[in-house]
Amino acid sequence: MDNRALSTVVEKLLSMGIVLLYLGLVTTTLYGGTVPAYQSAVGTELGDRTLAEATARVEQAVPPDARAVSTTVRVSLPATIDGAGYSVRTDGDALVLDHPDHEIGGRTQPLLPDRVDTLEGEWQSGSPTVVAVSGTRGSVTVTLEAER
Repeated sequence: MDNRALSTVVEKLLSMGIVLLYLGLVTTTLYGGTVPAYQSAVGTELGDRTLAEATARVEQAVPPDARAVSTTVRVSLPATIDGAGYSVRTDGDALVLDHPDHEIGGRTQPLLPDRVDTLEGEWQSGSPTVVAVSGTRGSVTVTLEAER
C-alpha cells in the first residue's frame, strides 16, 4: 500500500494552519492593543489642536481699540473628536473643552485685552459656531454662540 499522496495533503494542511494561526495572532495584537492606543492618541491630539484653534480665534475676534465694537467671527471646529461630540465652554476667563473621554479635553486662557470684561457662552460640536464681540471702548463682552 502506497501512502505518499497522504503526506503531501498533511503538509499542505499544516502549512495552512500555521499561516492562519499567524494571521490570527497579528490581527488580535493590532486590534487588541495597537490600533485603540493609536486612536486614543489621535483623539487627544485633535482635542488639543481644537482647543488651541478655538483660543486663537477668540483672541483674533477682539478688534483694536474703538469707540464701539460689534463684530461676529465664524469659527470652524471638527464635528466630532474620536467619534464623539464635545463642547467648548467658558469657565470665567478660560476656554474648556469637555469630551466624554476623560483623556480628551483641556483648559486654556486666551490672551485678551484689559477692556474685555466678560467671556461667556458655549459651543456644541456639529453646529456652526461664532465669536460675537460687542461693547464700548472700556467694556467689551466676548460670547461663544451658535451661528444664527
